[in-house]
Amino acid sequence: MNPILSAGLLIGLLCGAWTFVMGFTGWYKDPAFGNGLFIGVAMIIEIVGLRWGLRKTAALGRGYGGQILAGTMMAVVAGVIIVAASLLATTVVFPNYYADVNPATEASATPMAQAMSGFMGTLVTGIVASAIIGIFVRHRGPVSPTS
Repeated sequence: MNPILSAGLLIGLLCGAWTFVMGFTGWYKDPAFGNGLFIGVAMIIEIVGLRWGLRKTAALGRGYGGQILAGTMMAVVAGVIIVAASLLATTVVFPNYYADVNPATEASATPMAQAMSGFMGTLVTGIVASAIIGIFVRHRGPVSPTS
């Protein structure tokens, strides 16, 4: 399977699963603990998944710019899955989600706004993390004798 697709699927599925862990444990109801834990673990999942995927794309010959693009595409694939998981979690599996967190969130929060926030967070983290990871994990062309 294409490393961009496989890393994106891995990140998206693991972050989606983490959404359901937060729901089934009820941790999302605690605003201080829940938000920090959710975002922290999701970012770790994404960074580890990006590193794994970018090592595979580096082996295929991608340089620094190609690594940033590959990581961004991985984040987009993951983001689509995260949107679907978020909507499923907050509208079907945990229909009282917004009633449970209402005191800690804005009244205008909706399932789609929450899902898109997750997508944007995944995308921005993907771009920034790929730029950093790509410094260390990229294909380096052959060294010329004059270098």
